[in-house]
Amino acid sequence: MLRVLFTRPLSALPNLVGVVVITFILTRALPGDPAAYFAGGAATQEAIDQVRAQLGLDKPLIEQFFLYVSGLLRGDMGLSLTTGQPVLQELLARLPASLEMVLLALLLACAVALPLGVMAATRPGSWIDQLCRLLTTAGVSLPTFFTGLLLAYVFYFLLGWAPSPLGRLDPMFSPPPSVTGLYLIDAALAGDGALWWAAFKQLILPVVTMALFVLAPIARMTRASMLSVLSADFIRTARASGLSTTTVLIRYGLRNALLPVVTTLGMVFSFMLGSSVIVEKVFGWPGVGSYAIDALTASDYAPVQGFVLAMGILFVLLNLLVDIAYVLIDPRVAVE
Repeated sequence: MLRVLFTRPLSALPNLVGVVVITFILTRALPGDPAAYFAGGAATQEAIDQVRAQLGLDKPLIEQFFLYVSGLLRGDMGLSLTTGQPVLQELLARLPASLEMVLLALLLACAVALPLGVMAATRPGSWIDQLCRLLTTAGVSLPTFFTGLLLAYVFYFLLGWAPSPLGRLDPMFSPPPSVTGLYLIDAALAGDGALWWAAFKQLILPVVTMALFVLAPIARMTRASMLSVLSADFIRTARASGLSTTTVLIRYGLRNALLPVVTTLGMVFSFMLGSSVIVEKVFGWPGVGSYAIDALTASDYAPVQGFVLAMGILFVLLNLLVDIAYVLIDPRVAVE
């Protein structure tokens, strides 16, 4: 276990270096001139050149890269040209909003997909199996922006059950004292039940939107993995030994079927972090995804580079958690 904790992050360092290099090159290759954007549409060429010099974009590309890397080694991701704030500070302020939405969506998807996949595997061809196929097909087929707009239209505009889908809190509430940055946890720590409920209601629609999209691969993998495990010899032996159905399914079946499911969860979670920008834009969610897309529109290099690097670091940590989960689920992985 300790060897995994030390070796896995070290082996991911070349990947992070590659992320830094590729992101730097691609942001410079994108169409658009930041100097012209911030100088304004009526600016002369002399004014644009002056802004470019102030931004350091007149230096050779290799010099810009080494300046950027030296800043990263000092913990400096640069300044956002659109907001004038340090990129690291804004990422740390916005990342909890994205993580709160993504983690709750993944938790909701697992709470629905895992039991649904198990029941579909134990009753192939039944109505539960058909329902599983219907939900997974709908989840994959419907784009997240369409699902989000549909849910907002039905539950906010038509029925009035959901709050205004704009931001993390209703304007009549103030954010809780920041401890973790996650409003549900911070409101609970502050002992403010009304604030917790207000934050929870704002989360419902974006969380359901994202959970519907990621439910499909989790349910499909659970069903396929359970079908494979339930046909194994040790399952027939367990049933012949007189063990209860619940014991056979949960202790022997589901535990042995979890390894590919955990792999799928890792892939799904990393995909959710990157694709959350669509849901954030639909619901006005102030997360890192919307921050990055606004910076990309303005050709603001530093926030885009910081966003990609932050996602790369989170992906490395996620792979580490998946490896630890492997060991906890199947001790034979640790032996290998």
